[in-house]
Formats: sequence, C-alpha cells, structure tokens
Amino acid sequence: MSTAIQLYRNLKGDKAIWLIFFVLSLFSVLIVYSASGSEAYKWHGGNTEYFLIKQLILLSLGMFTTYVCYQLNYIHYSNIAPVLMILVVPLLLYTGIFGDEINDSRRWLTIPFINNTFQPSDIAKVALILYVARSLAIRQEYIKDFKGAFLPIIMPVVLVCGLIAPSDFSTAALLFVTCLLMMFIGRVSLKYVALLVFMGLVLLSILVMLGTWEVTADYFRLDTWISRLQGNDVWQVNQSKIAIANGEWIGEGPGNSFQRNILPFAYADFIYAIICEEYGLIGGVFIIAMFLWLLFRCINIVTRCPKAFGAILAMGLCLNIVIQAFANVAVSVDLVPVTGLTLPLISSGGTSLIFTCMSIGIILSVSKYVEQAELEQIELSKIESDAANH
Repeated sequence: MSTAIQLYRNLKGDKAIWLIFFVLSLFSVLIVYSASGSEAYKWHGGNTEYFLIKQLILLSLGMFTTYVCYQLNYIHYSNIAPVLMILVVPLLLYTGIFGDEINDSRRWLTIPFINNTFQPSDIAKVALILYVARSLAIRQEYIKDFKGAFLPIIMPVVLVCGLIAPSDFSTAALLFVTCLLMMFIGRVSLKYVALLVFMGLVLLSILVMLGTWEVTADYFRLDTWISRLQGNDVWQVNQSKIAIANGEWIGEGPGNSFQRNILPFAYADFIYAIICEEYGLIGGVFIIAMFLWLLFRCINIVTRCPKAFGAILAMGLCLNIVIQAFANVAVSVDLVPVTGLTLPLISSGGTSLIFTCMSIGIILSVSKYVEQAELEQIELSKIESDAANH
C-alpha cells in the first residue's frame, strides 16, 4: 500500500484525474465480472473468469497507453493530428464497404493474426478531436473569418462524422456535438455554429417533407429512436428500469444482480443499470459524481493552460468522455432512446476502452505541462525578486 501511495505522489499532472482514472478502472473490473456472468455461461461454457481476465488485460493495456500518452509532450499531438486524419478517412471508407457486418451494421474490422475486431470510429474520434484542436489553435488570429477559419475546420468534421453515421449514428452525433462545443471554446463565431445547426434541421425537415424519412431512418439505424419517440416501450429499457428500481438506496450487493441474466449486453450498453441494482442509488450517484469531477478538473486545466491548443485539446477529449457517459446513463434511466454507447472506462470493451485511456493520458499530459509552466513561472518570479532585492 505504501508503494502505491508513493507512486501516486510521484505522478505529475492533475492528481484528481489520476485518482478518478484509477477508481473507475477498479470499479470496472468489479462490475464487469459481475455483469458478465450469464454471458460466460452462454458463450464460454460457464467460465466466469473469461470476461474478468479479458477486462484485466484490456485495462492493463489501457493503463500502459495512458502512461505513454502522458509521458509524451502534448505539443507533439499537434504534429500527429494531420497524419492521423489522412489514415482515418480511408479506414472509415474501407470499413463502410468491406467491414465485418455484425448486427446489420459495418462498424468493425478484423485484426489479422489475432482474429479480434475493432471499431475504426474509436480511432476517428481521437484523431478528429486532435485535428480540430490544432486547427482552432493555429487560426486564433482570424478565428471569426468564415472562409479562412470556419470552413477549413468544419469540413473535416462533416466528412468524418458523415462516414461514421451510416453504421453508428450515435457515435457520429456525439462526436459532432463535441466538435461544436470545441468551436465554441475556440471562439468560433456563434452565428456560424448556429447556421450549421440550422442547416442540419432544414435538411432533416426536407427529408420528412419528401417522404424519405423511413428510408433515411433505416439507413442511419434510427429504428429504436423512432419507436421511442412514438411512445412505444423498448424491452431492454424496461428491464433496465427494473434493475435500477431493485437497487433502491444501497443495492442488492456486489454480484447479486438478477437483471444481469435478462438484460442484453448488461456488461456494456446497460452496465449503469447493473451498477444501480448492485450498489443502489448511492453507487449510481457516485459514478455520475466521478465524471462530473473529471469535467470540473478539465475546466480547471483549461483556465490555467497558457496555450490554446492544450486548453482546447483537453476540453475536447474530456467532453467526448463525459457526454458519452451521460448519454449512457440517460439511456439506462429512459431519458433518451437507446444509443448503443458504452459507459467510458467502466463498460467491457476493446478499442473503445483503449482509446478512452489514450484520451485520459493526453489530458494528463496537458495538465503536467500546465504544472511545469506554473512552477517555472514561480521560479522566475523568485529569481526576479531576489535580483531586485540585491
């Protein structure tokens, strides 16, 4: 225990974000092991340790990724961003045409030799946020210009989100909203952002008027959204609400969830409902508080960061994680239609978990730079003060 405490003290960057990361990671192992029991019996012959070992391996790899990204000076990510964008666009195109079709959508590619699948959209999210942060930072002097600033920034956003949307509309919408918020933080003129939102609403209205809404909805896999907006019940959402109700205040206790045997993908899409059932309202509020704390700590970094790129980058990555977390929670409590988005850092996952850890590492890299810059400023002030006294 003393070694762990000493290691924690030696870590640079925002200590609160390190703590949030470790706490959510630990919670992830416990809840995934509990929520995946029925799936283990269904697909792995009762080997309940399968998902536990898998999650531990993925978290270990994720923590290593976090540490590597934290060690790298965040300024280097500005140079990496254009290269990633060049790789991501053809990768998304290839996935849409030749990707593995699972559940009637092409979101996955198979990694050769190890025969595991991954979602290129997870890579695209980080790549686009890096690129938008870079574009906003280098255009700060003329950020209000439509042709010189807004168009060069929004076109890659529309392209990447448009390539993701046919197979994963929820992820595309989340990424698009994140980029819009980054533009707001980066001082892009609000009238241009409002114009973009208005154009989207007009396009949607035209599709409805032309009677092509059903075709569009089927293409973008919006069936569950339409059904929910029409007032129809969704079976898995009802089961999720039963799980939350069963938990009451203090929950049924770790490993005692009943709904995990009924809810599909209880260890992924609806893991928040299992958290509430096993740990009660207290556990559910605790998870929300962790993500809110992460948001507030990142806002603190933004207010202290002397460089625009670091501030916008940290906030963009944080918003992407936090908005996805609240979207997942909102689905579980039936505030919005089913999206298919997982709970970051907690749900069982592959590339989604790795790239979330990557995002945390980059945020910590920015916070480490902010601390170093503040220490250097303090040292400089001391030197200047001593010089003045002599």
